[in-house]
Amino acid sequence: MGPLIIGFVALGIFVVLLFIIMGMYNGLVRARVECDNGWAQIDVQLKRRYDLIPNLVETVKGYAGHEKGTLEAVIQARQQAVAITSDSAHAAQKADAENMISQTLGRLFALSESYPELKADANFRQLQEELTSTENKIGFARQHFNDTVGSYEERRQMFPTNLIAAMFNFDEREYFELGDTSEREAPKVSFS
Repeated sequence: MGPLIIGFVALGIFVVLLFIIMGMYNGLVRARVECDNGWAQIDVQLKRRYDLIPNLVETVKGYAGHEKGTLEAVIQARQQAVAITSDSAHAAQKADAENMISQTLGRLFALSESYPELKADANFRQLQEELTSTENKIGFARQHFNDTVGSYEERRQMFPTNLIAAMFNFDEREYFELGDTSEREAPKVSFS
């Protein structure tokens, strides 16, 4: 073989390797963007939830004003959740705060059982319905986000893509999950 052929073969190998590396890099970028999009969908639904909570608390105050501790717990949980930076890098902290909101809302809805007038209030029922719908959307958004994080992490950790991920600082992403296994049980709340 002549030096010219060896040069063309070496150039061909270099070009093929370059395209493989570009493909791995672009795949990681695509997966990272999908994670960011998934997180943005969660964020939209959480914002909706945050907007509903003050209206719900005000409605309950009219009927159950002396249940101050429960009402304050809901507002405090909301404020703590809003204060956490809303990006996928803080998913675990955000999940903990959201779990606290779910717990306090469960206690708030349990109050409606003690106040038939509150349970019959059209505004309260509408807010419950909207919040239930929002909770379902949050659940779907969490599932989508966790699926995209799983796909991203799989790509990021597999050889040889893990070498590209390390070279270009593709950081680990956290799942949006429950911290306490007892929280995996559905709360016993009646909306009737």
